Amino acid sequence: MKIKQDQQGEIVVLKVSGKIMGGPDHDKFQGEIKELIANGHVDVLLNMSKVSWVNSTGLGILVSAFHTLSKNGGCLKICEVNDRIDNILNVAQLKLVFETFEHCDEALASFGQE
Repeated sequence: MKIKQDQQGEIVVLKVSGKIMGGPDHDKFQGEIKELIANGHVDVLLNMSKVSWVNSTGLGILVSAFHTLSKNGGCLKICEVNDRIDNILNVAQLKLVFETFEHCDEALASFGQE
């Protein structure tokens, strides 16, 4: 898993690529989230257009990040998931937890509407 940060005003876009699995991915992702919070960034958009696979542990990583940001007054939203990942989110009923968007522009605009 690789993560690139992109600042869009008050929102940080995390562009994730590869597979989100567990083990070292958990520490890497949680470290990234904790660093963002420490720097005052609590609204995060996760661009998953380059994510090829997420397993159950990877889903746990996303849920954990969601709760960490929520506890700090922020929000985690997801955009540009492929059909395979979208299906996984549906089956796991995580689309009830995460706001997901087809395009990053529409996801970024949604942050101002809360």
